[in-house]
Amino acid sequence: ALRLTHLSTWPKPAAVFTSFPLIEAEIPLLFVGLMTFILICSSGTMALAVANAHEGRKGRTLLFLLLTALGGLVFLGCQAYEWGHLIHKGASLKANPWGHPLFGACFFVITGFHGAHVSSGVLYLLAIASRVAMGIYERRGSYEGVEIAGLYWHFVDLVWVFIFTFFYLL
Repeated sequence: ALRLTHLSTWPKPAAVFTSFPLIEAEIPLLFVGLMTFILICSSGTMALAVANAHEGRKGRTLLFLLLTALGGLVFLGCQAYEWGHLIHKGASLKANPWGHPLFGACFFVITGFHGAHVSSGVLYLLAIASRVAMGIYERRGSYEGVEIAGLYWHFVDLVWVFIFTFFYLL
């Protein structure tokens, strides 16, 4: 709603999100596209973890849980780089060099809140992975914890798709 009421001063995503690590050229939306790809791939590895858990494949379940957590960590690292770049360019909770100041506040609060949930998800995945490694689910005969972690992770990914659409594409 804020964006719609400030259409004339709301910044164009292609002008704001141009950074890419180790490349001097400004390439609109490429880096955030890569971030999104990483997060979606981590959703795929999570699905593989759940599928392998259902088949009782402890080793493969553990592998895919760890790959999912790694994807989350890489995403968070990318987000930290993006935040640093935007802050260096003058964006903050109170300022936005590309247009309306509310953009900075909305962007940092929403992506920060999402990042906090990704961080929590990574920690949860690592806790579940340790339980898989210890054979806890195997002894129980149920990998319900892996499934619950999968639901959480897929939800966090789905939320990112909406954030990506509304902040970066529209």
